Amino acid sequence: MLNNIKQLIKSFSLSELRGGMKITAREMFNKKITVQFPEERTPISPRFRGLHALRRYPNGEERCIACKLCEAVCPANAITIESAVREDGTRRTTKYDIDLFKCIFCGFCEEACPVDAIVETQIFDYAFVGSRAGSIFDKAHLLEIGDKNEQEIAAAKSEDAPYK
Repeated sequence: MLNNIKQLIKSFSLSELRGGMKITAREMFNKKITVQFPEERTPISPRFRGLHALRRYPNGEERCIACKLCEAVCPANAITIESAVREDGTRRTTKYDIDLFKCIFCGFCEEACPVDAIVETQIFDYAFVGSRAGSIFDKAHLLEIGDKNEQEIAAAKSEDAPYK
């Protein structure tokens, strides 16, 4: 009975509302931490793994030697590779697809690659346009991303960070 009376008094005195208004008033004078994206950017961790890219050698030849280690190590089976032997006897990819809906951005593909062909960039602001097919990045698209961002990728690879 006493509990019910206390509950009734508490309800009529609007103590929860007063407590909430007290917190609101206190927060009005605190420093705001809102970031006005995309004009302002927050710092990104060097360990961040974003959009994938395929790299080329300085002479313009693609790095991927179609060893298929990245395809084998991918826990989500997001990578599909087909290869062919060229006239000079080297093996290169004819198809290199990554399904970013399946990808869990674990970085295993990057770690498994013996020639640093596949990398995960610091790019995080991208979108898929159209249907589900837009989430599958093919070899041409991955090479384009790599060509466009090669300077940033090379700088990140050359740093002495424990996690590249």
